[in-house]
Amino acid sequence: QVRLVESGGKSVQPGESLRLSCAAEGFTVDVYGMTWHRQAPGQERELVALLNPGDRGTRYADSVKGRFTISRERADNTVLLQMENLRPEDTAVYFCNRAQTAWANYQPSAHWGPGTQVTVGT
Repeated sequence: QVRLVESGGKSVQPGESLRLSCAAEGFTVDVYGMTWHRQAPGQERELVALLNPGDRGTRYADSVKGRFTISRERADNTVLLQMENLRPEDTAVYFCNRAQTAWANYQPSAHWGPGTQVTVGT
């Protein structure tokens, strides 16, 4: 059974760093496109970062480019999101998602975690 659980979210001050983790069960993260999305109150869920299967590269939203880094920890079967120089507009619930099909271009699947809250500022 596929399961994703996000963790690491908390309240921080602008300029601080944070690392989110997505623990995966039921599949191997290395063979699927994996993403981080976020959703702020009253807004649509948006794609923040994409990690293609294997070593096929990454893609980021313009708003986080140069500040966020998505990566895999193969030994733990987790996907990480390292966030630097956080801004108040980064405040949101962060979710990870798995692609529908292994070794294919990313299309969102129904496999979402419950999310983890990141709050930047007061």
